Amino acid sequence: MKNIVFGGTTMSELSDKIRSEFKKSDDERDALLNTPEDIDRWDNIVYGHDDREMQKLDVYRPKQAQGEELPVIISVHGGAWMYGDKERYQYYCMSLAQRGFAVVNFTYRLAPEYKFPAQLEDLNLVCKWVMKRAGRFHFDTERIFAVGDSAGAHLLGLYAGICTNPAYASKYDFAVPEGFALTAIALNCGVYRVLGKEPENMTVQIMKELLPEGGTEEELENIDVLNGITDVYPPVFCMTSVADFQKTQAPALVQKLMENNVPFVYRVFGDKINKLGHVFHCDIKTIDAAQCNDAECDFFREFCF
Repeated sequence: MKNIVFGGTTMSELSDKIRSEFKKSDDERDALLNTPEDIDRWDNIVYGHDDREMQKLDVYRPKQAQGEELPVIISVHGGAWMYGDKERYQYYCMSLAQRGFAVVNFTYRLAPEYKFPAQLEDLNLVCKWVMKRAGRFHFDTERIFAVGDSAGAHLLGLYAGICTNPAYASKYDFAVPEGFALTAIALNCGVYRVLGKEPENMTVQIMKELLPEGGTEEELENIDVLNGITDVYPPVFCMTSVADFQKTQAPALVQKLMENNVPFVYRVFGDKINKLGHVFHCDIKTIDAAQCNDAECDFFREFCF
């Protein structure tokens, strides 16, 4: 995925352009990839009531761990809140499963057709599903992790606040499932706060379609990930890269984690020669992606015992 110049376009045109450009990039990234022979997969499991194929998920597990209770990774895909589905993240998620995890890869409802917080409601439904189906898929519900990138990192960052900050959770009409807790999370190339004073910024433009009132100052304050962070926020692996167009978002998040004594790792991947871009870690054909994903899974394993 990459930055998109949108000057002069309408929101409808912007949405179409985002979906077209991202799809082209993802098609190129995933060309010739197939389901690994060492992975079991269960596809298109309905977790909600949407009749347009959106509220569905896949589960991936390493074959060698059949019947073994495994720690879980829930993946929240990116795509500017307007694009993406589980099919676009299947190979990335199966590569995480190869590292010894049960991985839940789901599609959520998108803007502009579905306004915020529909996306968080769907994430919450998936978490309920994980708790309910733990026995069927041998999920270890004491070790639940999550990864999110770009807009998915924003959604996951907010949800982690809902799980741990009652004052912030009170802003939403849904409740976190009983017994559910995020052991640790990975936020990759994420958006964490949107400043309305930058009206020409693409993210600000998207907020007009994502948020019910078009991105008022109050709405932007409510979707600021930093506002939900307390000292009981889950440990965070925060990642960006040298050519990530959202890389300026990470330092403020890291500062907030430090202020609240939240355990974290902060990594900036790439250098002046190896100019890694936005969500490079999803391109599992590359050594750079493998190194990043290894590091995140190693971080999760620190909290497995």
